[in-house]
Amino acid sequence: MTDAHADEAVAAEDGDRLAGVPDEFQRLWTPHRMAYINAGRESMREQCPFCEAPKHPDPERLIVARGETAFVLLNLFPYNSGHLLVCPYRHIATYDQATPDEVAEIGALTQTGMRVLREVSRCDGFNLGMNQGAVAGAGVDAHLHQHIVPRWSSDANFFPIIAKTKALPQLLGEVREAVAHAWPR
Repeated sequence: MTDAHADEAVAAEDGDRLAGVPDEFQRLWTPHRMAYINAGRESMREQCPFCEAPKHPDPERLIVARGETAFVLLNLFPYNSGHLLVCPYRHIATYDQATPDEVAEIGALTQTGMRVLREVSRCDGFNLGMNQGAVAGAGVDAHLHQHIVPRWSSDANFFPIIAKTKALPQLLGEVREAVAHAWPR
């Protein structure tokens, strides 16, 4: 075999490993998600998203309910459909900085959020939590927020575990509309 033919054989062999060539992995391409990811990165560099959200119309910032000291909005990067965040209006970083009124309202809004999600999405359970500080996993570590993540017995499958992919069956706007509509007034 000549050197030219050897180079062609290597190039053809390498082509089998290029992206787009079928292999044993299945891929769920969601390029539309980059708009959310890039928007989130840019806005967080300039301003706190949780301080900024209440200044805008509820549908625009995915707010589903407003209280006196705290509000509820959908997570822009949800773990599951209906993933809510409960945030105080005040820009505080940790739970121990919250006033008794803020603690009480965060708790009450969390309970209402659970009831509404149970009604709207018929979920089987919840994960509740606050990641306090970047080292603890908070994406927005400067502004306190509590997660309410609805869970279903069928939502733990191979996608997130093996493929590091989450399939979300509803658009954020649709979820926001359903939750806001069902929120008691």
